[in-house]
Amino acid sequence: MDRVLRLIFARLIGAGNLRVTTAGGSTFIFGDGTGTPAAIRFTTRAAQRRVLLDPALKFGEAYMDGGVVVEADSIADVLAILLSQRCESPARWTRLCWLMRYLHRRIEQFNPRGRARRNAAHHYDLDDRLYALFLDADRQYSCAYFESPQQSLDDAQLAKKRHVVAKLLVPPHGRVLDIGCGWGGLALYLAELCGARVTGITLSQRQLALARGRAAEKGLADKVEFRLQDYRDVPGKFDRIVSVGMFEHVGVGFYAAFFRKCNTLLDDHGIMLLHSIGRSEGPSVTNPWIA
Repeated sequence: MDRVLRLIFARLIGAGNLRVTTAGGSTFIFGDGTGTPAAIRFTTRAAQRRVLLDPALKFGEAYMDGGVVVEADSIADVLAILLSQRCESPARWTRLCWLMRYLHRRIEQFNPRGRARRNAAHHYDLDDRLYALFLDADRQYSCAYFESPQQSLDDAQLAKKRHVVAKLLVPPHGRVLDIGCGWGGLALYLAELCGARVTGITLSQRQLALARGRAAEKGLADKVEFRLQDYRDVPGKFDRIVSVGMFEHVGVGFYAAFFRKCNTLLDDHGIMLLHSIGRSEGPSVTNPWIA
């Protein structure tokens, strides 16, 4: 197994300076010797075998379980070496895992109306105290916009909403559709700041109840309508469409349907803003360690 590890790591690591000690006690150095040296050691043959077969997932698990230990520098430096390697496609011996994950992803992202409702309920219809532990006071469940390192989460989420609204250029009394409105924070902000007439849609019963309650408390129930509704079932026309952090739930196979529906909903001179998570290297399977 040590010989196999040496061949594989030599092929994968062409830059940097990484020393690897196998579970059998053999030591190899990989890379071109540049950068900060780092060193790891496999403590069990089982961990070594799993990492060789499925490195994207099993290396992290082996580190957590003690199957891999860092002997020089830090895990951050080890990862910097591993992630800096130029790899245009999955290694030949890992392609089966890659293909299986790709197919599983497509199946998991098959998202008709019924499944979309169940997914939303599973994720969002939880005790409100859970989300209060880590979200800002406005319950913004997407990345914030930190204008300075010292900014608080609440201020950064407000900056995000301000940034989004500035891009939308909502006209007075403009009709706005918020797809995936969550607990209603952005919709209420649009109504308060711009005087817009906002329709917010969600598939979560708990989000809907809280959003409607907040609208009533703020005296905005006549300007903001919250609905339990799938985007595919929304009627009418809107001057602006905004969707922040919802597109990730649409599913790859439904991207075209989503944009076609938005096109039919948007007025001829309307504007749509879509805020979503993407990747810089093009479409692929999400790293299993992150997923």
